[in-house]
Amino acid sequence: MPLSPDGRPLADFGSRLLAYMIDVGILSAITMVVSLPFLLWFVFSWTSEMSELTDPYSGTDPFAAYDRMFTGYFVPFLLMELGLIVFLMVAYYIYAVEMMFRSGQTLGKKLIKVRVVPLEPGATLTRGMAAKRYLVEFVGGMVVPLFSYLDGLWQLWDKPYQQTLHDKVAKTVVVKVAP
Repeated sequence: MPLSPDGRPLADFGSRLLAYMIDVGILSAITMVVSLPFLLWFVFSWTSEMSELTDPYSGTDPFAAYDRMFTGYFVPFLLMELGLIVFLMVAYYIYAVEMMFRSGQTLGKKLIKVRVVPLEPGATLTRGMAAKRYLVEFVGGMVVPLFSYLDGLWQLWDKPYQQTLHDKVAKTVVVKVAP
């Protein structure tokens, strides 16, 4: 069994993946609760607007209808998406960085009994380390296609500490917590 520099057993790929899936499930549920009311309002207001614009007997100028559709549908939809992305980045930051900084664990990691610790023995996990993990894992994954897969799978061939790319940047490892 591979060990961290301070002698604790490292978390295996399956444990880390399961903890990640639990965290994604929690964050997805929060996202749905927050975004569903906006999405429903948007869809219902858009369908009523579209029925009015597409009525052939309304006498609406087609170019004016397209202009209304662009400013009344497309631009607000993009703004709603932008707001959702900003909200998600802030929510993920609070969840991933602040929870990790306080205990080295998110809820998924607590349930699976793994913890993030600094690579250097005796050091404490700093907010900067947790923020570096967040920047590489989430922001890098949003910007670079397929980066999240490469990042997560990196631990399968990394020796000796089974680190992902976000672990390497932050100089952390994930260890098993005694039951």
